[in-house]
Amino acid sequence: MRRNERPGKDLSSERTLSELRAEFGRSRFLAMPIAGTVAWFAAGVFGAILPAEQAALALFLCMPAVFPLGILFARFTGEDLFGTTSRNELDSLFMLGMLMANLVWAIAIPFWMIEPSSLPLSAGILAGLMWIPFSWIIQHWVGLFHSISRTVLITLAWFLFPDHRFVLIPAIIVIVYLITIIVLVKRRLPPAAPPNMYAN
Repeated sequence: MRRNERPGKDLSSERTLSELRAEFGRSRFLAMPIAGTVAWFAAGVFGAILPAEQAALALFLCMPAVFPLGILFARFTGEDLFGTTSRNELDSLFMLGMLMANLVWAIAIPFWMIEPSSLPLSAGILAGLMWIPFSWIIQHWVGLFHSISRTVLITLAWFLFPDHRFVLIPAIIVIVYLITIIVLVKRRLPPAAPPNMYAN
């Protein structure tokens, strides 16, 4: 018996990385990007009508709203955000990527306490980092496009337009989200797996 084999385990039921990626990638993944679009649009509206300190507080409220909104929109898109219908290890990998991105709040919050207008920059970057492992999992460029273009554009906007950070940065993120949604809608999905393909 090889070292990585476990007694009583039917190796024919083990799925390859390609099979796991195909299963993971059969969703359109529209619920969370739509939720992000709504949250950042709201943040931009608050940024246009509120002073910087209050706009920062509004942004703090908009960010945690993304996941509940995603759950709501998933009811209409038919997505299984919690992986309840089938267990895929790549769901765990993606969730760890989300955890990694959210740990950046440990930098964003002290930066915000020193410079309130830093929040759109730091929150915008950290919330886009999870698109990188997503891109690797589904083997499509859309995640890299989203994360890299979002980071570059909002960084430039933060430096070049300091008086409009709470409006322009959310607007950029919304535009990147809209492009991402269009690409996800048009993305060719992996073919469906044969019935009982992984049955013991």
